[in-house]
Amino acid sequence: MIGISADFDPVHKGHVKLIQKGREIADETGAEVIIYLNKGYSANHAPFFASYEARSEMASKAGADRIVAIEGLHHRLTMAYTVPIRIAMMIEDGVQDYVDAADVSPARIKKYASSFAKRGIFSGIPRNLPNRNVIRWFAVNDFLYKKYKRKLKFHIIDELKIDGKISGRDIRKKIIENNFKIPEDVKELLPNSTIKILKKEIKKGNIPEKRNIEILTKRLNSYSRAKLLNIAHLNANAVNEIVKGRNYRLEDQIWASFRKAGYGPVLTRLAISSMEQNVTRLEVFKLIKKYENAGIIPPDQKVETVIERAWYVASKVDEEIRSADAHQMFRRGDRTATKPLIVFDGGLHLRNFEVADLETGMEASLYVNRRDRLSCKIRTAHRKIKSPLKLPAKLATYLRLLIDSHFIPLNAQIVEKKEGLRIRIFVGK
Repeated sequence: MIGISADFDPVHKGHVKLIQKGREIADETGAEVIIYLNKGYSANHAPFFASYEARSEMASKAGADRIVAIEGLHHRLTMAYTVPIRIAMMIEDGVQDYVDAADVSPARIKKYASSFAKRGIFSGIPRNLPNRNVIRWFAVNDFLYKKYKRKLKFHIIDELKIDGKISGRDIRKKIIENNFKIPEDVKELLPNSTIKILKKEIKKGNIPEKRNIEILTKRLNSYSRAKLLNIAHLNANAVNEIVKGRNYRLEDQIWASFRKAGYGPVLTRLAISSMEQNVTRLEVFKLIKKYENAGIIPPDQKVETVIERAWYVASKVDEEIRSADAHQMFRRGDRTATKPLIVFDGGLHLRNFEVADLETGMEASLYVNRRDRLSCKIRTAHRKIKSPLKLPAKLATYLRLLIDSHFIPLNAQIVEKKEGLRIRIFVGK
């Protein structure tokens, strides 16, 4: 089997060249050309321009033998996680050859990938490297050899260029700007089969697929800070910018809040997709653990590593080492002598009448208030109690890093100790 993993939104002549290369290999081996086609959300976490059915038809017309849907990943996980999962899926399906395109030589890609694979780093590949995602595929392919004792054979062809690099984003943009008529310069980039399918889909009103703005704006306008922070890929800065930016009506307003929070385009799309689908931190945590247990997730991306990194950085900050320096020290392999705490207690600021309402075992929600203070909220039978947390500096840094981890779930409940009522915080539950 020859595999190609893609969005194909829409299939253009560069994609046709990929499929043709797959066909060449298939003709020699008698194998099938299989397209692993993303469904639901694109690899970059956005709604598609053309539907899965339309893109499947485009791929089949371009010469693919079979289409396999990849779904349920790209509104939950970053590409650092989806790439290992997709490669593992192909290997387990019996794919032997993988076809992709790049504008640098395979030798250079292998060199970059080898250095990351040797260091066990798959999530921190610099953005300025050419063909960064192809490098990731090579590196993860090497990593998964330990599990499967075989790996995909990569066939890297030159990217097709017609008056420059062919961009699916530019194709979609030009069609939209031309009032959903395909401009002549875009037609030059598309096979006739794609043009016919696009015209048919446009006529039916199926293009473009869109976000559910109604449900998005409802959640962004109404969810509390604590409830927002329970959504995957939202950190404390994003939550506070979202609350400050209310009332939302348009997607552009949502993007503006994420930009203010320091989110780039890819992470913004992922966060918005998670919000649209109401994806919780616990849901993503369990999904990663599932693939961890199957031996598919690289060591630097395991949930235990994320928690350990937060503990290490908090420990070093407590020693007056800058957090940025501590992160680099952790990446180089330095570790603390103590294990991360996964259960710890904090104090509360309570008034006398609030204390009377609280009982051991009551659940508490964690959040960061508008003054950037770690806080909790407890709903009782009579009132909603909000309180800043009292924590030692190290634990406060640790908790804030976990909150900003995007997917480590945190839960809390009221406990009674000799000193009085405390809040007990659970990491990873």
